[in-house]
Amino acid sequence: MTDRVVNAERVEDLIAVFGSFDENIKRIEEELGVSIVNRGNELKISGDEEAADKAVRTLEGLLTLASKGETIDEQRVRYLITLVKEGNDEQVNKIAKDVVCITAKGKPIKAKTVGQQTYMKAIQNNTITIGVGPAGTGKTYLAVAAAVAAFRARTINRIILTRPAVEAGERLGFLPGDLQNKVDPYLRPLYDALFDMLGAETFQKYQERGSIEVAPLAYMRGRTLDDSFIILDEAQNTTKEQMKMFLTRLGFGSKIVITGDVTQIDLPDDKTSGLKDAVRVLEGVKDIQICRLTSADVVRHALVQQIINAYEKADKKREQEQLQKQESKRVYARRETEGPKDTKPARHLSGTYKRKK
Repeated sequence: MTDRVVNAERVEDLIAVFGSFDENIKRIEEELGVSIVNRGNELKISGDEEAADKAVRTLEGLLTLASKGETIDEQRVRYLITLVKEGNDEQVNKIAKDVVCITAKGKPIKAKTVGQQTYMKAIQNNTITIGVGPAGTGKTYLAVAAAVAAFRARTINRIILTRPAVEAGERLGFLPGDLQNKVDPYLRPLYDALFDMLGAETFQKYQERGSIEVAPLAYMRGRTLDDSFIILDEAQNTTKEQMKMFLTRLGFGSKIVITGDVTQIDLPDDKTSGLKDAVRVLEGVKDIQICRLTSADVVRHALVQQIINAYEKADKKREQEQLQKQESKRVYARRETEGPKDTKPARHLSGTYKRKK
């Protein structure tokens, strides 16, 4: 058993780290198997040496974030524990930087993980950015925040958000209303993000002026988009042809952000995902960056991260089983082709035949 002590410079930082009803401290104790006791401005950690060391690094990281005015919530605590376990806790200082955008309610939007920060830097420094990762990693939300920030800074004149109108496995059948009413349900996540950033009234005003456009991917054909910030969401449901069509809409002074999750493809089995193909084809092309987010970057409910990890584990197991079956088939086919082998020992010719006189 090892005892370690962490000192806090300000009581306010300590209160922020503890959270409501000490929920953050309880989570650290549960995750790392340690005991944490508060004595004034000190935190005493008890546990085995390795666990106590990880707890100290986690608490120091949280106190650093709190001192910089960062909100310490459940997601932030979980993420920092993950960084510490992976030995990457020195990256905690990278999180507390660069507000991307301020929402209509005055809430600052910023990257909450190192992966998200890399994603935001890629958007800032490249003309085309492809964000690939599981659900809940903030791919779309952060892209919309970057678009609104660029629009407010007047570096672009229009925001264009698009996604393919593909049903997620089920058949919705006939939808009432005009064409816009029919496609709006598919575009609802994009509307939600814009409402959050701008407010409903401001969004409506900009949409009526044509400064903001939310449309299905089919509307993009034949257009050249200059001075625009263009976001293609749910790109895993584009075909190769649609992806090529979309990428070639790029005009002068524009940026493109493509987001998608290759584990949630709703295309027919005979269709290749345009996102998968674009990642393969465009890897290494100058001024195009591909960012791969992981389950560690999930900022939704804690269960979402566990669900994603469980599915990834199941997929890997299934792939291994398929490879084993294919290998067994190849071995069986090889044996059938070669036929049975003669296992009788060869006799020396001199012992079999007699020389004729």
